[in-house]
Amino acid sequence: MRKVILGVAAVAVGLLSACGTGGGDTAAQVPAVLSTAPPTTTTATSTTVAPTTTTTVAPTTTTTKPKPTTTTKPSTTKPKPTTTKPKPAPSPGTPCTTDADACIDLSANQSWLLEDGKVVYGPVPITSGRPGYLTPPGTFKVQWKDIDHKSSEFNDAPMPYSVFFNSGIAFHQGSLKVKSHGCIHLSNAAAKTFYNGLKVGDVVQVVK
Repeated sequence: MRKVILGVAAVAVGLLSACGTGGGDTAAQVPAVLSTAPPTTTTATSTTVAPTTTTTVAPTTTTTKPKPTTTTKPSTTKPKPTTTKPKPAPSPGTPCTTDADACIDLSANQSWLLEDGKVVYGPVPITSGRPGYLTPPGTFKVQWKDIDHKSSEFNDAPMPYSVFFNSGIAFHQGSLKVKSHGCIHLSNAAAKTFYNGLKVGDVVQVVK
């Protein structure tokens, strides 16, 4: 390498002598020899790459619980049989039925006492309600009794041996010639028998 550089320098000197104006210091006309720059030092840069972290996500598990099966049990309630009570039979000798304890026939103006469907007293004569105060037909029950009752509606009129079966309507001792204000008039003897023979809750039937 050194020999090459020296050769180049010599050639350069020769050239300068031929082309120059002449004279002068040859050494001064020789340009400075280019020095070879020191080799460039390349510094390798080391790049550290952070390792890639792979996150594994566990799959979401959805658990569907089966719905309980509802079993409808058949009804164990047995239908109650429909019981139809037979109609009471007619009571022999009266226009009423065997379930009556007292029977009143408005058309015949008669009345009876019965026990277990059989006549135990009567028929006895009666008078019933006058026009405007007619005794209503139907089936009723004895509500209360008063042995010495007086009518608060009709000037304290006496009503001995009263047996009430339809609000203010009652069996009681009264005239068998004059019609009443709805009550059933009986003779004194019959009124006593009806009073003693009937109790609260007994059935009274009134028929036309």
